[in-house]
Amino acid sequence: MINAPPLLRHTESGIEVAVRLTPRSSKDAIEGVGQTADGGQHLKARVRALPEDGKANRALERLAAKWFGVAPRDVSVVAGATSRLKTLAVNGDAESLAARVKTASSA
Repeated sequence: MINAPPLLRHTESGIEVAVRLTPRSSKDAIEGVGQTADGGQHLKARVRALPEDGKANRALERLAAKWFGVAPRDVSVVAGATSRLKTLAVNGDAESLAARVKTASSA
């Protein structure tokens, strides 16, 4: 098995979490944890926005902020801007943010 990136990792200001984004969906939602072919895990997210001019990324940031219970300014796409697989940085208390991700993985 290839070394897959972790679902989440702690940073100085919060966490970074792997996300697979599906744009042009019928709804905005985070739908639990999925697995890639290489064994990596990611949050599954859907947004209605189109994947053009960063619209889907901004919609993902707003959705994730609401889901994590943080301000929109505390969430940003830090890797994978033009890919379906992205890394989100979420600023806040790392333990409570990680616990939120854990609830998604047990759902």
